[in-house]
Amino acid sequence: MRNVLVAGALLLSAAACSKSSDPAPAAATPNTLYVRLGSVNGVSKVVDSFLANVIAETQTSNTSLKRTFNPLLTSNNAQRVTLLRDNLIDQIGQATGGPLVYKGLTMTAAHKGMAITTQEFGVFGVAFTKALTDNGVKDPEKTELLTIITSLQSQVVGQ
Repeated sequence: MRNVLVAGALLLSAAACSKSSDPAPAAATPNTLYVRLGSVNGVSKVVDSFLANVIAETQTSNTSLKRTFNPLLTSNNAQRVTLLRDNLIDQIGQATGGPLVYKGLTMTAAHKGMAITTQEFGVFGVAFTKALTDNGVKDPEKTELLTIITSLQSQVVGQ
């Protein structure tokens, strides 16, 4: 229970540093996936829901994500959660045709030594899909974004 409270506090702290409060970057081209997702506010909501889904999954008895995410969620380091959140927002924002710029490590470097399995990547996908659904993302946009995420699997799994 303590881990849930710590993780919740970290997420609330991360949300207080909301990416959506950053100065507005240059406008994205109309009809890009980024715009159809709701631009930075829409992407931020999906990422926040995803992180909440990951926390919830790590609290289940048959968790698949605890090994990977628990060190981050129990570290009492709100800066790490905020960095992860902001990197996800930037990465999705850039990959979907928006004006955001991902400044993090390559996927291979970011996941080096984590030995993420195909099963864990799949559960990550389930948590992300639930976040998209919970935020009302329509099926065409959901499919398009999940295709982008799935394309990263070889850079994440087994590193």
